[in-house]
Amino acid sequence: MFVAIFSFRLLFEEHAMPAPYMTVKVTGRQWNWDYEYPDQKISAFTSTPMTETDAKAQNLPYLLETNAPMIVPVNQVVRVQLTAEDVIHSWSVPAFGVKLDAVPGRLNQTWFKADRTGTFYGQCSQLCGINHSYMPIEVKVVSQSDFAAWVASKQPKPAAAVASAAPAPGAAPAAAR
Repeated sequence: MFVAIFSFRLLFEEHAMPAPYMTVKVTGRQWNWDYEYPDQKISAFTSTPMTETDAKAQNLPYLLETNAPMIVPVNQVVRVQLTAEDVIHSWSVPAFGVKLDAVPGRLNQTWFKADRTGTFYGQCSQLCGINHSYMPIEVKVVSQSDFAAWVASKQPKPAAAVASAAPAPGAAPAAAR
């Protein structure tokens, strides 16, 4: 009973989330993660492991580095909403103390607040199939200004800017001039 009294309070506090600065919806599927930023109106993009050749060429950790990491600002509460498309996966980033299962048909949520910039790695920690070890998680924690610049780079370009960038009908490409 003595241990249970303190445990109940801690279990309750574990689920009490501070007001989030932003939400990232994470969807697990065999064999990748999708990240969507609804608050910033960034559509889902797929994160897959970097190839062994590319990782070695850039001196990066193979099976941890990805082609499209999750990007978050430092010193901000990030709510992570987690689901899966096919089987149970687990989104686990030990540096943030986060490990939560992604279950098909269910929306789980957790949060973290990174206190320093850098790159943090994790992996799917469920035995979700033969390529389970090929589901790395890479989170880049950046300054607020770098995050704002990244968000701006993900926004759709206005139609006028796209039209002005396109060559006029019948004009030769710039390389041919």
